[in-house]
Amino acid sequence: MLKEEEKFEFIINHESDIPKYQQLVDGITNSIAENILQKGDLLPSVNVICKTYQLSRDTVFKAYSILKDQKVIDSVPNKGYYVAGETRKVLLVLDTFKAYKEVLYHSVVNNLAENVIIDVQFHHYNIDVFKTIINNGIGKYYKYVVMNFDHPDIAPTLSAISKDKLLLIDWNIQADKANNYVFQDFGKAFYESLTEAVGLFKKYKKIQFVYPDFTNHPWETVEFFKKFCADFGFEYDLITDPKKFNIEKGIAYISVSDRILGHFLEQCKEKDYEPGKDVGFLSYNETPMKKFIYKGISVISTDFKEIGTKAAAFITHDEVTKCYVPTKLIIRESL
Repeated sequence: MLKEEEKFEFIINHESDIPKYQQLVDGITNSIAENILQKGDLLPSVNVICKTYQLSRDTVFKAYSILKDQKVIDSVPNKGYYVAGETRKVLLVLDTFKAYKEVLYHSVVNNLAENVIIDVQFHHYNIDVFKTIINNGIGKYYKYVVMNFDHPDIAPTLSAISKDKLLLIDWNIQADKANNYVFQDFGKAFYESLTEAVGLFKKYKKIQFVYPDFTNHPWETVEFFKKFCADFGFEYDLITDPKKFNIEKGIAYISVSDRILGHFLEQCKEKDYEPGKDVGFLSYNETPMKKFIYKGISVISTDFKEIGTKAAAFITHDEVTKCYVPTKLIIRESL
C-alpha cells in the first residue's frame, strides 16, 4: 500500500448544493476511475480527512460507509481503509417497462465492463415515485442515467446530482445546457420521417392520428403531424378517446400506443380489412416483434440500441455527452 499523502486529495466546495459526503464519495470514485487510486491503496483516515478538509466525523464516516456498501473500499482493524476493487454501481431510471425499453437496457448492459452493476427502477411518470428513487439513490451510485418527464419538480430533484455524473436520456424536457444528454427528437425528426411516406399516405382518403388520453408521449409530435398534413394537403382527424377508435376503409392510422395497434389488428380481423390495402397503420417506436406482426408493421422510431450504447459510453468514460439519436421511418406492409 502507498502512503495516503502520495495518492489522494480532492477539492471540497463548502458552497456547493451537493452534500459534502457525496463530494467525498465522488472524489474517491473519480480517483479510482482515473487510476489515481488503485486496488490496495490506503485511504486517508477519518481523522485526517476531517482535519484536512474541515469535515465532521459523521460526514466522512457516511461517505466511507457508502463506499464500503458498494464494495469500492474496505477496512482492516488498526490499519484503516483501502481500495478494495473497482466495482461501480449505476442507477438507470426509466419511465415504464416496454419492449423497446428492454432493447435500451440490454444495449447498456452489453456495452459495460463486468465490474459495473446496473440498478434499474421505473418512475411510471409519478413525481413522488421519481423523487423517492432519486433521493434514495443520492450518494450510492457512480453514475446516474435518467429518463425524465414533464414536471416542474424534475430539475430541482436532479440538482442534488453532480452534472458530470448525470445523463438524461430520451426526451429533452426539464433539461438545461449544462446537462449531459442523449435525446431523440419528437418533433422535427418525426415530421421529416412522415415526408418520406407521402406517396404511401396518398393511397388513403384521410389520416387519423390516435393520441389516447392515457399516453405520456410528447405533444409536440401531434403539432408536427398537423403541420405535415397542412403542408402536404392531407385531411386528418385527431382521436384522443380510445373508445372512439373504430377503423374505416380508406383511412391511414398513426398511433403512439401499442394498445391501439392491438385494437387495430383486432378490428381488421373482425371487418376483414387488409392492412396496407384497405386501411393503413404507422406505429411509433420499433420493437423486436413489429417486423413479424401480420406482414410487418411500419414504424417511426429512434434507435434505442444506439441510445443504450451511448449511455454505456458515458458511464465508462468521463466525457461530455450531448447528442441526438436519429429518428427513422421503417416501411413494412401495414402502410
